[in-house]
Amino acid sequence: MGRHVPFTGDEKESLWASLQRQRDVTLGKLEGLDDEQVRRAVVPSGTNLLGLVKHLAAVEYSWFCEPFGRETEPLPFDSEDENADLRVRPDETTADIVAFHGRARAAADEMIGELGLDDTGTAWSGETVTLRWLLIHMIEETARHAGHMDVLRELIDGATGDPPSR
Repeated sequence: MGRHVPFTGDEKESLWASLQRQRDVTLGKLEGLDDEQVRRAVVPSGTNLLGLVKHLAAVEYSWFCEPFGRETEPLPFDSEDENADLRVRPDETTADIVAFHGRARAAADEMIGELGLDDTGTAWSGETVTLRWLLIHMIEETARHAGHMDVLRELIDGATGDPPSR
């Protein structure tokens, strides 16, 4: 993987680079697979690679943009279905979801670039959060799902490790 956390970067630069690296890894897990493979559920929960990308896009918007009053597009959350954001509808293409992820990432990056680590927003729970906390939380969230994607990808076609550099 081409992107790494700088050895001597400041705190914001290092946290942001870590998040970007994990984002790259998750998208890289789709490379070389066809539409059926990225939608394939190979574990009993039904989790699939494309659904995890959709989920990560939705949480990027909801964790980075909403607490600071930034615009988002309609998000795939449903109070009656806690896993709605993980489900890929038949009318959603791989390109649609990758583009959704790209827009969420760009919106989050714009906000991250404009704010300081100690700037605060209000999470959906009503709690005050700093940009620092949000970066740490999203690194954890993205890395956790990158690990899930490692396992799913290995079960689909045997591929392991980081995808090649983009």
